[in-house]
Amino acid sequence: MNFTITNKDRYTLVVANVDKLDTTCAPELKSELVYLNKTNVRNIIIDLAKTRYCDSSGLSALLVANRLCKGVNGHLVICSLQEPVQKLIQISQLESVLSITPTPDEAVDLLYMEEIEKDVKKED
Repeated sequence: MNFTITNKDRYTLVVANVDKLDTTCAPELKSELVYLNKTNVRNIIIDLAKTRYCDSSGLSALLVANRLCKGVNGHLVICSLQEPVQKLIQISQLESVLSITPTPDEAVDLLYMEEIEKDVKKED
């Protein structure tokens, strides 16, 4: 299995079990993300700790996840990037588009902060 999906209380964790997020497995990730979106999952954390390489199709899958989450007023956080993947995201100028944290715990904290901010804005 290329991706492990775990439903948590307020988010779903997707762990990539692949060395390369490329044309061979990016379509599978996209389909998993679309399925999660259709089952009313709003917040997703994608853990890329095991992924050392990413190409344009992998970036596309991440951008699809970001768009799907935003479309349902949710949030996507990507965590545990290895240096080559981090550099690709920087070169592609996507660090301002994607929420990225060093660890899964920090990703959870960021998601909870986003939820609190949404609740505060609703009250105003």
